[in-house]
Amino acid sequence: MIEFNNLSRETPYQLFYEKYNEAMSMREKNIQAMAISSYSREREEISSRFVNLKIIDNNNFIFFTNYKSSKANEFLSHNQIAALIYWPSINVQIRIKSKVKKTSKEYNQKYFYKREEKKNALAISSRQSKQIDSYSKVKENYNRVLKVADLKKCPVYWGGYSFVPYYFEFWEGHQSRINKRDAYDMIDGIWSHSFLQP
Repeated sequence: MIEFNNLSRETPYQLFYEKYNEAMSMREKNIQAMAISSYSREREEISSRFVNLKIIDNNNFIFFTNYKSSKANEFLSHNQIAALIYWPSINVQIRIKSKVKKTSKEYNQKYFYKREEKKNALAISSRQSKQIDSYSKVKENYNRVLKVADLKKCPVYWGGYSFVPYYFEFWEGHQSRINKRDAYDMIDGIWSHSFLQP
């Protein structure tokens, strides 16, 4: 589930919440799954991966990761991202554009403290995206940390990213292929609404 706190009353956020509730009512299995695409200036290439969208606080979308991961390095070099959510249970796709930034150390610690200790052990033990000799070594590192580490203390290399969208597109698929596309674009502080052709 996604945690909603004091959700913005602006139209695209309310539409997001409406579609979220529809998907929840259909028992969407991976409702937190969100693909994030980022750009590496060093390699001049785009990468995508799925993360879990954990919280929407007012107009901030928040997910958590390792700050030394590949995506974290890409965010440093180019902070503009594209996010994509697809809920097959209701055949709705939501495209988002934004700029991403880190959440505070205090915010990270507060969130980390509430998490399951086994999840925290993985966050502490993993040097995300770095090469390792074998999968058994991953499990060995995890089991070692599970026994000896303070599993409520957030490591400095782990935390959240937040982004405030400046573009939403809500795509609703239909069997007729006459798909509905609602676009919301932030222009000079005001949401501009338009429909796009399928």
